[in-house]
Amino acid sequence: MEETIKMYTICLIVNGQKILLLNRQHDSFKGYIAPGGRIEFPESPIQCAIREVKEETGLTVKNLIFKGLAEYMNPTNERYMVFNYVTYDFDGTLIEDCREGKAEWILIDEIDNIEMQDNFRRRIPLLFEEGTFETHMIRFEEGMAQEHIIKT
Repeated sequence: MEETIKMYTICLIVNGQKILLLNRQHDSFKGYIAPGGRIEFPESPIQCAIREVKEETGLTVKNLIFKGLAEYMNPTNERYMVFNYVTYDFDGTLIEDCREGKAEWILIDEIDNIEMQDNFRRRIPLLFEEGTFETHMIRFEEGMAQEHIIKT
């Protein structure tokens, strides 16, 4: 079976003690997540992150810092690659509601109290640490997965 590769980005926007997350409540991916989306050919991952943030929040981000790669392998030979960025540099007027979810500034100290997928929750501390990271998750079947995290 041939491998299918799908590439995505997320960009965590930090404003003092708050981060900007989208409260996503559609399809099977519910909960809070950083803005981002699928990389469109021929754009680069960083171009995608900038475009997706603008589309989903109305904000223009600059000086993005690449933090790491999160990979997910499905039993159907699909590989999802998520390029993770963080920025402290943005401007513009926040669009509070887009089709991806409502944009909300969340206190960093409060993130343990909000709904989000576990794989994104595990990456948040990595986005604030020095260096880069790689997460690699293999899903064997529904509910069964093996994940490892490498920090550099």
